[in-house]
Amino acid sequence: MIRIGQIGVGSWGRNLLRNFAGLRDSRVVAACDANPEVLKGIGRDYPAIRTTTAPEEVIADPEVDAVVIATLPVTHYVLAAQALEAGKDVFVEKPMVLDVGDGERLVRLAEERERILMVGHLMEYHCALLQLKEYVDQGELGAPYYLYSQRVNLGKLRKDENALWSFAPHDVSVVLFLLGKEPIRVTAVGQSYLRKGVEDVAFAILHFEGGAMAHIHVSWLDPHKIRKLTVVGSRKMAVFDDMATGEMIRIYDKGVEQNVDSPSIGLNRPGEYATYGESLSLRWGDVLIPRVVMTEPLRAECEHFVQCVEKRIPPRSDGRDGLRVLRVLDACQRSMEQQGAPVALG
Repeated sequence: MIRIGQIGVGSWGRNLLRNFAGLRDSRVVAACDANPEVLKGIGRDYPAIRTTTAPEEVIADPEVDAVVIATLPVTHYVLAAQALEAGKDVFVEKPMVLDVGDGERLVRLAEERERILMVGHLMEYHCALLQLKEYVDQGELGAPYYLYSQRVNLGKLRKDENALWSFAPHDVSVVLFLLGKEPIRVTAVGQSYLRKGVEDVAFAILHFEGGAMAHIHVSWLDPHKIRKLTVVGSRKMAVFDDMATGEMIRIYDKGVEQNVDSPSIGLNRPGEYATYGESLSLRWGDVLIPRVVMTEPLRAECEHFVQCVEKRIPPRSDGRDGLRVLRVLDACQRSMEQQGAPVALG
């Protein structure tokens, strides 16, 4: 039985608490929040859980094996570092931290102390995304050409982080997860309409070795709530719609093929042809809607953390995964501050 202490049990933290408290192999023994009214509600719903407004009490508690951090991102580094130094395993919500240097220090600290460090990249535990990952890895779509995602709504406005840092960690983690590699450079632009210095909308383009690209659009100032990802491959195309009910994935057997029997083939350089119809043709095939057996992604994520703590194995979204996402976000932020100038990643 893994004994958990959670720091931050507000709107999203309460969902984490519900799942960890409901797992067979974990028990939440302590909960912390800066808001006493929030703790009163926790006390009513979970009378067996000790509550406090002091994070250090949870971290120092000898009955706590693992610490779950669901506080404001600006506090993530200090709390996670203190928990790791105290010998606790740590689950920290996305983004892992807000500074690349801090992220590197956290990863190093976790490895030195031989502690589990897991980042809440929720989409990596989504059944439909895992199924889409299988299609990509098995070559069902062919070579991925480009991806584009939208994560927009008229949502909660924040003052400590912009739309890029609030929303894009999900999409960046998904793109890196599906492609299995990091970009070589990024470009990004954003704009602050409601609060000066806090971008409400951002557009980012990730460029990968080999020519693949990914476009990410995030905003909390939009009339629609959209959570959609499109993957265009050399053989087929796929759409993942997290807002769809029962039809989250669609595989389109569509594409453009080169006519190998065309008389122009071999006479011209690659990409050159006498007429469009001579060299290229469009293929319109069937649309497959595969069955997705859904479980709550957050519950799957929480179960994974507990299993990793029990078995002492690296999580799927470990500290290094969090660091990869953090580096991309940092590069996108620097590009935005330079009005969309390209920023290379090492």
